[in-house]
Amino acid sequence: MRGAAKRRPLQVESGHSADRLLTEAMVYLLLKAAISGALIAAASEIARRWPGIGGLIVSLPLVSLLTFLWVWRDTGDSQRVAELSQSAFWFFLPSMPMFLVLPAMLRTGVGFWLALTVSIAFTVMLYSGMLWLAPRIGIRL
Repeated sequence: MRGAAKRRPLQVESGHSADRLLTEAMVYLLLKAAISGALIAAASEIARRWPGIGGLIVSLPLVSLLTFLWVWRDTGDSQRVAELSQSAFWFFLPSMPMFLVLPAMLRTGVGFWLALTVSIAFTVMLYSGMLWLAPRIGIRL
């Protein structure tokens, strides 16, 4: 089956209860969330003080890189990471106009929440267009 995860078998060693395994899985999930959240919080704080540097940081594909790392760690499936990376590229394209629409609207006096809502709605429309167009031109998402 193409793209199927090569899951690492869950081995219950003697002396390890299902509760312990569940606890370890929850700790791992919380660790992933804490690391990911700390990066977002740090980027937000830096952007508040230095917008240019904050822009540089948020333009980095940190979420993508972390996701690649977590998926690789969880599955060991390089094909899955490759497909994820390619899909991220194709979804990156329709997200780009948001970074032009939002500041343009804010600079013309449109309120923050309205500008953000319009930018998100426009991006969702572009994502929908990509989902419709991609298979028709041979792109597998």
